[in-house]
Amino acid sequence: MARPTRGMNAARWANRIRLETMPRVCMMLDLKDDPELIAEYKRYHQRVWPEVLQSLRDAGILDMEIYLGGNRLFMILETVEGFSFAEKLKMDAANPKVREWEELMWKYQQALPGTRPGEKWLPTEIVFKL
Repeated sequence: MARPTRGMNAARWANRIRLETMPRVCMMLDLKDDPELIAEYKRYHQRVWPEVLQSLRDAGILDMEIYLGGNRLFMILETVEGFSFAEKLKMDAANPKVREWEELMWKYQQALPGTRPGEKWLPTEIVFKL
């Protein structure tokens, strides 16, 4: 990768390198199309349980953002090299607080068409990158 260009500070350049070399995962899920349930879901995500946050970090998720458009959620994960959803699911199954959180969240969520049984989030395919 080229060195920072004029006007791009070193911290921004370092962050750009980090994003280009770190595995990124993008996924989608729908919420139930009910304004009250969507508002409640958003409130829960303003105060995610500490055990859930720790489980994300322990699994190798370094950063996570969830965006909402209508009732469609779009999640972006930045993960460590070698991140495994299979390992994350095993860890979740062994963590009672994460299982409780996931069960609670299912009250608000609905799987998209094409999602396999037992899965919530649908992986996306990258079709363009600048």
